Amino acid sequence: MKFFDTPPPKFPLASVSDYRLLAKKRLPKPLFDFIDGGAFDETTMRKNTADYNAVRFRKRVLKDVSNIDTRLEIFGQKLDFPLILAPIAFAGVYAKRGEAQAAVAAQKANIPFTLSVAGICPMEEILRAAPTPFWYQFNMMRDRSYSLELLNKAKAAGCPVLLLTVDLPAVGARYRYERHAKGRFAKRISDFIECLSHPHWFASVRIAGGPLLLGNIPKEGSYLPDLASMRDWVAHQLSPSFTWKDLEWVRANWEGKIVLKGILDPEDASQAVKAGMDGIVVSNHGGRHIDSVPSTISVLPSIAERVGGRLTILIDGGIHKGLDIVKSLALGANACLIGRAWALALAARGEAGITEILGIFRNELRVAMAQLGLRSLKEINRNAIYSPQN
Repeated sequence: MKFFDTPPPKFPLASVSDYRLLAKKRLPKPLFDFIDGGAFDETTMRKNTADYNAVRFRKRVLKDVSNIDTRLEIFGQKLDFPLILAPIAFAGVYAKRGEAQAAVAAQKANIPFTLSVAGICPMEEILRAAPTPFWYQFNMMRDRSYSLELLNKAKAAGCPVLLLTVDLPAVGARYRYERHAKGRFAKRISDFIECLSHPHWFASVRIAGGPLLLGNIPKEGSYLPDLASMRDWVAHQLSPSFTWKDLEWVRANWEGKIVLKGILDPEDASQAVKAGMDGIVVSNHGGRHIDSVPSTISVLPSIAERVGGRLTILIDGGIHKGLDIVKSLALGANACLIGRAWALALAARGEAGITEILGIFRNELRVAMAQLGLRSLKEINRNAIYSPQN
């Protein structure tokens, strides 16, 4: 094994939780707390998971489940199972050329990878690593011409779907991460100690991985020395005046599918339909920017009841198991996105880690369907969820 390679795990990895523990060992603490933490007291982040766990299945028996079919089609793309890699900002900070590694793993699993507007790897590098077209996540910037450059770059790369983030007018307060903030000199000493304590991460990301750049930012893709600098730069660029009216400009400048990411209320879901959007992501940004809002699975049924069938409904937040995919589809989603799960797997074991957790998700999905007597995704509906009425 080369020094730059990720060392093998010293304990069995059977679940996303196991990869989280390994990522915690391998990442400098500020980086782990950044990806693992949530906003304020992290109440919403915990509720995302707890509310999924609270949903109960209606278990039926003596069904012929000798053939389980998890395939589906989303926006004209045929997927092997209903999972999508959500955009993760700065993924290349967690592992060497992180976005490219994730795109390769997604291509192997035949599911979409979504590149963050704040990704480290340039689009050209992603396409060299995994030629399958990827989705692109976009935030409206203060400078409209700057936003147009980003859209044109994604169009040139052949991105079929624009995941338009609509729930981020300002960067949230993350107590866990912000406790690492120190004076400049103290921070440098702390960062140096963290690097010494995590030599494989430092050798792979900071030495072999090249300079830290926001690889797809036009004109200003300058060197940003650390995660804090990147986060500050992105926070400064976000447009707090972005409204429903501006979707007309986005549609006029984007010919592919547009999916609004960050919908939590049925009224906003209806507005998305009126605006001619192709889909929505029921999302609270993983509880990373605002606290004390509902979990995604708790609001999914009301949103699906309001707009189901009129656009594609995706969901993220708190999805850690194949069981969660079944619950999402039963309550109205067409497919799920995972973010933290693949970022932690990337930090733990690179491309291999993401490939492994995708295998875990798919296997758990198939097991759950067999146990519940469901042979295809079309059979997953509200009847699969236990309630006193059934």
